[in-house]
Parts: sequence; C-alpha cells; structure tokens
Amino acid sequence: MNFNKDIIVVSGAANGIGLATVNHLLDTGAHVVALDNDKAALNVLSEKKRLNKLNLYTYQVDVSNSHEVEQVIQHVEENIGAINKLVCSSGILRMGALNTLSDEDWHSTFAVNTTGVFNLCRAVTVRMQQRQSGAIVAVSSNAASVPRANMGAYAASKAAVTSFIKCLGLELAAANIRCNIVSPGSTDTQMQRQLWTDDSGPQRVIDGDLANHRLGIPLQKIATVDDIAQAILFLLSDQAHHITMHDLRVDGGATLGC
Repeated sequence: MNFNKDIIVVSGAANGIGLATVNHLLDTGAHVVALDNDKAALNVLSEKKRLNKLNLYTYQVDVSNSHEVEQVIQHVEENIGAINKLVCSSGILRMGALNTLSDEDWHSTFAVNTTGVFNLCRAVTVRMQQRQSGAIVAVSSNAASVPRANMGAYAASKAAVTSFIKCLGLELAAANIRCNIVSPGSTDTQMQRQLWTDDSGPQRVIDGDLANHRLGIPLQKIATVDDIAQAILFLLSDQAHHITMHDLRVDGGATLGC
C-alpha cells in the first residue's frame, strides 16, 4: 500500500491504535498530521520527527471542541496541503453500570468518541467534497453491536459512530469520498490494560466470561495495535477503492460476526 505524498490526518495519534497507524503510514511515505490532546505523548512524536526527518506534523487539539478542530484543519490546508485522507481514532473509556454513571462520564464519552468524529469529518469533508475525492476511516468497536456490561456509555458512543460513518458515506458517495469503519475487539492498548486486574487478564479475555455474558476469542489471541492499523491502511488504500459504508470487524471472531 503506497500513500506516497498523501496528506493524512490521524486523531488519537499519540497512543495505541492511532500511534501504530501513524507509524505505518509514515513507512509508506505519507505526510501525516497527528492530532492528540496528550501533550507529553505528542512531544515524543515531535522528537521522533526531529531525529528521523519524517513528514510528520503534530498538533495538540481537543477533538470535542469544534472551534479547535476547524482551526487546525484550516491551518493544515493552508500550510501543508490538501487533506486526502482522515483517520478518526480518538477515544476514551469510562466504566460503570449505566444507572450509576455520572453526567460527566456520559457526556465526556460522547464528546470525544462521537462528537469528536463529527467535528473532524465535517471540517475535512467540506474540503474533500470540493475536490471530489477522499477516504475516511473511523475506529469504532465490536462493542457497538454486542452489549458489554459496565461499558454502556462506550458501547453506545461507538454504535453512534458506526451509524454516523455509514450515513456520511451514503451522502458523500457521489463525491467519490469513501467512508468506512474498523471495529476492533480486545486489543493490547492502554485502554484494554485498564480492564485487567492482574497477569491473568489477557487469558481471561481470550477464554471469555460466562458470568458477564462475554464471549471468548476463537483465534485464541488478543489483537495487536498493528493488526488494527493494517486494517485501517487497507480501507484507506486504493486496494479498497470500491468499498464504502463498510464495518470491518477485527476481533479474532469474538463477536461471532454479529
């Protein structure tokens, strides 16, 4: 997959799946615009650019703030070039039973996971539409289609993202803008590790948990961030030029295709 000289915006770019996606895109020759609200992690990325002379541009931005998003996208378009592709991978997880969840946990989950995707897609696609070309991939979750105990806010926010991207893809298909979703299952990230209480955490995820109505993973392994990044790159690439409004599940069979 060759993204040579493409200008690709990635949100949630300083950690986890977003960071893996940035690294893979840089390896293909892309010009990557990395957005994140984690200043310390962005500084690490900036140092990597300085040492390796990469086509990497970093911006600290809160994706839930539409004004910040619009400012950054305008600056990129005016100073770096036309954005060809967008990856929305920002996300947060707030655990808790739904009837005990705080207002702040509910609203912050949707602000980042759902409104953040809307803000980025709106800012980028109005410009893509003028050029009649583009590709977008949003990172959702297999929890969007299969219930998760104590993860209701997260699951609902990701279900909204999945539906939003499909609707966006329908609206923009005539402008040759493809919009797709990658829905990971359990992936070895900082977010996943916060669910583990001891060293048996990974194996318990693989085995499943009948008491919590959670299926295991048929492929008997937890995904790596590179597994998810490669799926994202495929949907961005010309190899997927006739794929839009698709939800690609990358979960080792954990949701049995549901």
